[in-house]
Amino acid sequence: MLRHYYSLTKPGIVFGNSITALAGGLLATKGSLDFPLLSITLVGLGLIVAAGCVLNNFLDRLSDQLMPRTRRRPLAIKAISEKRALYFGFVLLFLGGSILAFFTNLLATCIALIGFVIYVLFYSLLKHKTVYGTEIGSIAGAVPPVAGYCAISHSFDFAAFLLFAIVICWQMPHFFAIAMYRIEEYRAASIPVLPIVRGAEATKIQMLVYVAGFVVLISLLTAFGFVGYCYLVVASFLALMWLKLAIQGFRTDKDKVWARKMFQRSLLVIIGLCIMIAVDRV
Repeated sequence: MLRHYYSLTKPGIVFGNSITALAGGLLATKGSLDFPLLSITLVGLGLIVAAGCVLNNFLDRLSDQLMPRTRRRPLAIKAISEKRALYFGFVLLFLGGSILAFFTNLLATCIALIGFVIYVLFYSLLKHKTVYGTEIGSIAGAVPPVAGYCAISHSFDFAAFLLFAIVICWQMPHFFAIAMYRIEEYRAASIPVLPIVRGAEATKIQMLVYVAGFVVLISLLTAFGFVGYCYLVVASFLALMWLKLAIQGFRTDKDKVWARKMFQRSLLVIIGLCIMIAVDRV
């Protein structure tokens, strides 16, 4: 039973968001690391992200039954009752929100809760009705690093804005890639993702634009003095390799193979980016 509750939280998403939140928190340290504050911030944010995932699972319980990737989720197979899942999600939300409110600051708490609302109420409900569900989801996904930054800095400044924009530009091609190589599953679940609504070519163009924007934005962190040149060299190298792969997409007819490579490369890019921010700050 415990493994079903654990699965409801989507541990992979919680871990990924915790990594970007950690990078945001470290960026805000400016050479003075408050390890206890950073740690408790990650716990609070992780609980709120987990709460969002549980409630997303609740709202997606019917469509999850239609997709091979999701049809074994606990609510889809009725391993956990809907009422218990709701209770679990709201308990996680209460714990996460309380931790952030008590140990960090109101700004970080509000930003985290806004991200939760966008993910649960807007993304989860609208992704079945509009092609812009990915954009809505990317806003929610860009919140953890900003909340992590604001928890440490107590302010929303240009660095926080850059983090927000960087993560959005990373998420869009990341999720478009998933939609491309899993297009049949999304079609079966009647989710109108961009590759279904507008085709592979239009999706590739948008992916290229976002990756190019990502390349520019990550360099601005150094240009404005938030991180050093060691970060810039490594992060730019990874981003340019991702950009090169995005361009190669226009010269292949094996879209699913290419999209899977784009997805895998996106993971390497975001992990490398977060590691280099950490190296620069610690």
